[in-house]
Amino acid sequence: MNPQPRHFAVIGAGIIGVSTALYLQRDGHRVSLIDHRPPGEGASMGNAAVIAAGACEPVAMPGILRRVPGMLRDPLGPLAIRWGYLPQIAPWLLRFIAASRPDRVEAGSIALRELSLRCRDAYRPLTEAAGIAHMIRDTGWLSVYRTEASFAAAAEEFALQRRRGVKLELLDREHIRQVEPSLAPIFERAAFYPEHSMTVNNFRLVQRLASDFVARGGALLQEKVADIELGPHGPRTVVTDKDRIEIDAAVIAAGAWSRALTRRLGHRVALDTERGYHVTLPDPGVMPRLPIHIADFGFVATPLENGLRFAGTVELGGLEAPPNWGRAEILLERGRQVFPGLKAEGRTQWMGFRPSVPDSVPVISGSPKLPNAYFAFGHGHLGLSYAAITGRLIADLAAGRDPGLDMRPYRVDRW
Repeated sequence: MNPQPRHFAVIGAGIIGVSTALYLQRDGHRVSLIDHRPPGEGASMGNAAVIAAGACEPVAMPGILRRVPGMLRDPLGPLAIRWGYLPQIAPWLLRFIAASRPDRVEAGSIALRELSLRCRDAYRPLTEAAGIAHMIRDTGWLSVYRTEASFAAAAEEFALQRRRGVKLELLDREHIRQVEPSLAPIFERAAFYPEHSMTVNNFRLVQRLASDFVARGGALLQEKVADIELGPHGPRTVVTDKDRIEIDAAVIAAGAWSRALTRRLGHRVALDTERGYHVTLPDPGVMPRLPIHIADFGFVATPLENGLRFAGTVELGGLEAPPNWGRAEILLERGRQVFPGLKAEGRTQWMGFRPSVPDSVPVISGSPKLPNAYFAFGHGHLGLSYAAITGRLIADLAAGRDPGLDMRPYRVDRW
């Protein structure tokens, strides 16, 4: 069915919001894209630039409870919690631990795989229309393990991936060198995932898509949302620090800042923040051919058009605490172990906020209370991966079309 044109406010101009705005625009809607920062200057600026079409595993896997003491002890570990933030995040952390039950992991992996199977195809109409299809490359991804023990510890993850039909090929030491000769000869085992893709520049990708949105008549407003006023059917006015914007419908896609706006629309969500770090080396002296996940250290090395990026790790510390730049430095230190001869001159570092829910399944949902309110956030590590399919699904929900998958796992009211 063809949707009746409406005026949508999409709040949040990261890759999720921009993709959602484009898909609503393709349905003939008038769209105002609102953010206090220019497009992509949140988590979309600093991610690992991977489109993980083979992803299905939640962060909270069985056995995560045993790792919590180590998360508290080691502030530079791959998964860490700031002591000062523990009281605030405790309710979220309890849900996170509960989400690691085998039945919950199984259900979450099915929901994630449904998005992954569709994520690459959903990008194509957007990138082709913007003339930037070349910015996404189907490279695959390599996950490497230093020891047989660390490889064996991933057996449960491999089994889960196989149950979801993820394509993977397990490699020994000799085959790792053949696939990626830039690596130091310190890895015993690896898994290659051919379904994964990457973008050569995640930040420029968002900017180009946002420019295409504007070129097609969209309104891009650099304003801070202060309130959403409600009418009989839900949002009717977005109040910013500069204006009052009358609307017919709203999409909350504000990433880590979505919780308060969602509460304003009548829903309490289990949303918190993973603080992600990266280091980018403009002239590294060595460049892998594809993204590489260094499993023992919990980070990804991605070859970009502007250098080699080391990105990843998880720090639970909220939105207010200053960055712990030691986490960026340890990325570089470990990167030197992975790539012999690495050059770090001119490096830049970054910290951003990933919007995360305990079960890793993003919120992609209409409101059961307000017929003109929609939600698109909580994608954690997979925001870039799931942005385009999220935008397409929100447009389907707004149009009353069959989205082609069971949307119940992504409900805003599931907590």
